[in-house]
Amino acid sequence: MYGWEMLSFNIHDGFLEAIVRGNRSGLLTAADYNNLCQCENLDDVKMHLTATEYGPYLQNEPSPLHTTTIVEKCTLKLVDEYKHMICQATEPLSTFLQYITYGHMIDNVVLIVTGTLHERDVNELLEKCHPLGMFDSIASLAVAQNMRELYRLVLVDTPLAPYFSECITSEDLDDMNIEIMRNTLYKAYLEDFYKFCEKLGGATAEIMCDLLSFEADRRAVNITINRYPYGHEELAVCEDVDQVRGVMEKYPPYQAIFAKISYGESQMLDKAFYEEEVRRLCLSFEQQFHYAVFFAYIRLREQEIRNLMWISECVAQNQKNRVHDSVVFIF
Repeated sequence: MYGWEMLSFNIHDGFLEAIVRGNRSGLLTAADYNNLCQCENLDDVKMHLTATEYGPYLQNEPSPLHTTTIVEKCTLKLVDEYKHMICQATEPLSTFLQYITYGHMIDNVVLIVTGTLHERDVNELLEKCHPLGMFDSIASLAVAQNMRELYRLVLVDTPLAPYFSECITSEDLDDMNIEIMRNTLYKAYLEDFYKFCEKLGGATAEIMCDLLSFEADRRAVNITINRYPYGHEELAVCEDVDQVRGVMEKYPPYQAIFAKISYGESQMLDKAFYEEEVRRLCLSFEQQFHYAVFFAYIRLREQEIRNLMWISECVAQNQKNRVHDSVVFIF
């Protein structure tokens, strides 16, 4: 029942909610980003980050630094925070936190299968997998030749198993089939997560259903622009980004997003969507006694890591004039 969470929420979940709200204060500010954008090399980036919560993870890294090292260490902080939360959580929060990792599991499956298709080394691929999406039998994905084998040999014992019902075929894996598999899995995952949040009810259902609906819409738009044969019925007939704009501007929440980009300009669309997602994630902290703050915090950290990766790449490649192109400020 919406509004009654305050009577019992803190009994089991109040401590962790306080922890995650405290962690949120450690996110980088606009001042931090302005300092990072002035850096001349990656050692300067490291110096600025050592004064933040990333300090303990970067302080012992030797020079010369690489962008991958910075991203890896910053991701390790996120993983440590997630592990702390999942160890302290009780039901149904523990299940909610597990749902957050399923998207990374799907991305890891696609990364391994695609890399194997192109004859990449499995150990090299495993190093590139997101640590929140790892599972015991992930290395065995390399032996699968089609969707049916992928499910039978590996995924049947993972949380992704129920999502495979719509994409089990005997067709050989190729780039197109793999991308269709990714989008089909994400669709099933988001629908399942949505239903789980609805069952939780209250503020969690209200806020999470809005966030998950936005995520589904963002993916539908990206799929349409990238010409994969899935998406919203109206979007499915669009031929270019301007036609996508015409469909999406019918819906008030998306008018502001498309107002930020010029006609024919699709490269800035991702940033516009990320900015809107960050705005919605930050708003979830305005209410109390709900689980959406855990989802929001992890997503904000992931956005912060994307920002740091972009800044580090621009600094490393001496492209500082482009450093603001993809940075999404959180505060």
